[in-house]
Amino acid sequence: MIIAIDGPAASGKGTLARRIARHFGLAYLDTGSLYRRVACLVLAAGADPENETAALAAAHAMADADIEDEQLRGEDVGRAASVVAAMTPVRAAILDFQRDFARAPKGCVLDGRDIGTVVFPDADIKFFVTASPRVRARRRVEQLRDAGVRADEARILEDLLERDRRDRSRAVAPLVRADDAHLLDTTNLDIETAFKAAVDIIERHGAC
Repeated sequence: MIIAIDGPAASGKGTLARRIARHFGLAYLDTGSLYRRVACLVLAAGADPENETAALAAAHAMADADIEDEQLRGEDVGRAASVVAAMTPVRAAILDFQRDFARAPKGCVLDGRDIGTVVFPDADIKFFVTASPRVRARRRVEQLRDAGVRADEARILEDLLERDRRDRSRAVAPLVRADDAHLLDTTNLDIETAFKAAVDIIERHGAC
């Protein structure tokens, strides 16, 4: 059983994916954290995120990396992650990691940008989660402030729009909604309402 959840940054897809995984007893992978880990390793080495050689070396070095590390949530890491994620060799290395993870006995939930279109185009259920840019920026600011990090909403919005542009326009695995993905616009939905809607769709399809 594979459930693919795609969408732009701060759309709520990660929170939703975790809730679905817990509810159905499935493994969970935040694939965006894989690219964040690569970016973090590149930055820690003092290299430029635009340096494909450094990014690919980091991708091959992260097999046992901690993708729950709080330092991956920083905005500088997020911006660098969007850069390395556009590199074909890096995506190829991460693709293998994701497909190996999906061998979990009962199944898994993966969230990212290209799960339903590239990583698992034959996933049992697909969702595309989105929200308006301003709502997403507000959510990111709240998340950062809850973590004790100062955040400027105008700067966050600008960064999100730039990452959207980069994610949607890259030549390899751009952020797009799969033709068979269920759309969940969370602009005016809280997590409970979005979660119930997703569970209803999954159960209606008899997927779990």
